[in-house]
Amino acid sequence: MKKFLIVGLGNIGDAYKNTRHNIGFKILDAVAAAHKASFETEKLGDIASFSFKGRNFTLLKPSTYMNLSGKAVKYWMDKEKVPIENILVVTDDVHIDFGTIRIKAKGTAGGHNGLKDIQEKLNTQEYARFRFGVGANFAKGRQADFVLGAWDKEETSQLIERLPTSSNVITSFGTAGLANTMNTFNGK
Repeated sequence: MKKFLIVGLGNIGDAYKNTRHNIGFKILDAVAAAHKASFETEKLGDIASFSFKGRNFTLLKPSTYMNLSGKAVKYWMDKEKVPIENILVVTDDVHIDFGTIRIKAKGTAGGHNGLKDIQEKLNTQEYARFRFGVGANFAKGRQADFVLGAWDKEETSQLIERLPTSSNVITSFGTAGLANTMNTFNGK
């Protein structure tokens, strides 16, 4: 049975729970709920697993904080024996309009410290990423405050409709493949 490791980037703790930077955790929570999986605290993160259409999905929310996510990704990739082409990293992106989905097969960190650490620990940029747009509604020099800030009311209500689509991206990645998932969901 094919195995997939889906990594949602975020920061642990209540202070970060409803922040834009934690969209990776929020999307993985939605996927787990949709598949009646529950997270357990394990080494370097919270883990949930489920099977869907003959595929095994391991969901990872690293407990290493965003900027050190690579350590958890590398550990669980090796532990679960998941090949790099079956890894998908879910993260926020300020360069994309709020709620827009962009899936890529590879790429640079684009200034995202979590992705930068993953690239360093895996020694490659060749892993799939699912970027969820959080927009760039911040003044120059205020990006950190924006991504670490809570969703506003309008964003919160729109997230409710975006989370099921985001959950479908995850299962599509495992069942339909990266190229089909990109064709189906990019720009949505």
